[in-house]
Amino acid sequence: MKSITIKGSERESVGKVATKAVRNAGAVPCVIYGGNQPVHFSAEEKEFKSLVYTPNAHTVVIDLGGKKFNAILQDIQVHPVSDKILHIDFFELKDDKEIIMEVPVKVTGTSPGVLLGGVLNLNQRRLKVKALPKNLPDFVEANISELQMGNKLYVTKLPVNNFKLMHPDNTVVCQVKISRAAMKAAQEAAKAEKGGAKKKK
Repeated sequence: MKSITIKGSERESVGKVATKAVRNAGAVPCVIYGGNQPVHFSAEEKEFKSLVYTPNAHTVVIDLGGKKFNAILQDIQVHPVSDKILHIDFFELKDDKEIIMEVPVKVTGTSPGVLLGGVLNLNQRRLKVKALPKNLPDFVEANISELQMGNKLYVTKLPVNNFKLMHPDNTVVCQVKISRAAMKAAQEAAKAEKGGAKKKK
């Protein structure tokens, strides 16, 4: 999985007044969990743009003046009106410990059902995977080449490589639904076929 680096500085004072001062200075207060003790730090809001405002999944290298932590984003608080980032929680990665995180679904192939006028519905845009940090995938591939009109692609049909999918077997990733136009064309074709059969009699 691709990684991005965020540069920040450790915070010694973590009370409400100190946190407010951090935000007033245009920075975001953050915490890294998962280690021996939580690590509080802050970084400029622009540092998080490529992590937060993207559909892609990333791991994060947090650089605090040379002290580096490998982590993933765990939780983010955003202001309900201004969309300004208020606080971010990170979880520190350990090379020998599996982690669960969400990654995007990447649709590949061409569905015969879509070519015939069906509509592809992507039921799951992101899926939870469990893996060691080195095996975390950038995305999960959903190949729709076999999907006929009305077919569904279940999570059990997705390729997995050194990671587990954390979803029930009956989870539908995507499906090809019959469009109204295709349904109408099928009904008209059936009517015409019936009419032709009656004439032959």
